[in-house]
Amino acid sequence: MKFGSLLAGEKEEQLENEKTIEKKLHEAAINGEIPILLQLIQENPQILTSKFSSIPNNPLHTAVLLGHLDFTKELLNRNLQMANSLNSHGSSALHLASAKGNLGIVKYLLLINPDICSVLDRDGRNPLHLAAIKGRVAVLGELLRSKPEVARELTGRGETCLHLCVKYNRFEALKVLVAFMKKDDQFVNWKDSDGNTILHVAVAKKQIENLQVINYLLANTRVEIGARNANGWTALDVLMQSPGDTRDLEIKQCLLHRSVSRSEQHTPFLPFDTELPENDTTRKQPKNHKHTDWLGRKRNALMIVASLLATVAFQAGLSPPGGVWQGDYEGIPNGTKAQKPHEAGQSIMAYTLPPAYNQYMIFNTIAFLASLSIILLQVSGLPLRRRRWMWTQMVTIWIAITAQTITYFITFINMTPDHVTDTVNYVIKVYVLGWLSLMGIVFIGNISRAMLYVLRKYGYVKEKERREPLVYVEEEENDEL
Repeated sequence: MKFGSLLAGEKEEQLENEKTIEKKLHEAAINGEIPILLQLIQENPQILTSKFSSIPNNPLHTAVLLGHLDFTKELLNRNLQMANSLNSHGSSALHLASAKGNLGIVKYLLLINPDICSVLDRDGRNPLHLAAIKGRVAVLGELLRSKPEVARELTGRGETCLHLCVKYNRFEALKVLVAFMKKDDQFVNWKDSDGNTILHVAVAKKQIENLQVINYLLANTRVEIGARNANGWTALDVLMQSPGDTRDLEIKQCLLHRSVSRSEQHTPFLPFDTELPENDTTRKQPKNHKHTDWLGRKRNALMIVASLLATVAFQAGLSPPGGVWQGDYEGIPNGTKAQKPHEAGQSIMAYTLPPAYNQYMIFNTIAFLASLSIILLQVSGLPLRRRRWMWTQMVTIWIAITAQTITYFITFINMTPDHVTDTVNYVIKVYVLGWLSLMGIVFIGNISRAMLYVLRKYGYVKEKERREPLVYVEEEENDEL
């Protein structure tokens, strides 16, 4: 029993000594203190071959994380195998140095063993992937020079280093990789586990930097604009399916313009009088692009205006001029009943100016419901892609704007004190006259276009023949409805 206890005690003491040495070595690595490292090695020559179970990173990983190049060299000179060791996250020293951008350490580690570039951590990423994520341009160049084939390795999600650059907005790193892999169209068009190319990822993010990325990819690579992901969506479909954004139109125009430009490179220019076969869609395709783009812009504009009008009308309905009563009132305490009792939350204007309040609420309700009608039509999913449907929605929004304007003038008139009514009346006459003139011009213009469309449709008026080039060019919108 005594002998067994003695052995157990010696083992515990040995473990404590190892932990103490590991702690001292870890502290030396944190501070980059080479003399302490040499002293510890002299005390225990086998210290660098231990497993360092008490800390997540061994001394090499710690020194690399903190950028101690000389300390790193001293460790590796004593034990080259440490370069292949992995920490608790499955990362090698090269993973850590690449992520931190420590170029000197990266170069030294690559001299010892370039094959470490292909080691994947627990997230399925190699050192090149981490350098791409962090945007370490200099490190990327060094890794590509040392081990070019590592650029084609994929992450656990099937992503290339190009996917990671786009995903994490590393534009400069992306340019380095595109220049290196420019002639490899298969790599540029590689799809991740969701079937997304780098163009899908760039369009989905819709950040300011990504508009620059999209332009760069379309101008400098052969990325396929029409490639479809696992959902069967192209990059343009991804844009249209995502929530609306102020950059949607810019990205859409960029994709359409580049798509047509590429098709032009493969489309021979023919004289205007050359007849095309019936199955040739060279002429029709660009026109359809223009038509779709025009309707898309109109729909987006109508949706934005309708949303703003609905918000203003809703707020005006909840907060009428003069506000609402803050308490109930049925009469004075002696029992005399009030002539006009009221309850908290009711409109003050409804009691003081009933006719004006009625007008105010009627026109405000018209503006609110007309705006909601536009929003409902836009999100209903109905096939409202014809010009006549767009014209109907434009008339509806015209009604909403007019009703909102009348609501404003009713409020303006009834909120103005009597001693400034002359000035107010003059201002109202001028602006109302100007507004009515503008509305009249818009109304006459739309009626004229509608009549012209009907006359052309039934053959009473012939449309002028126009020659269109076979290649797509940007032109003015058609005057037809």
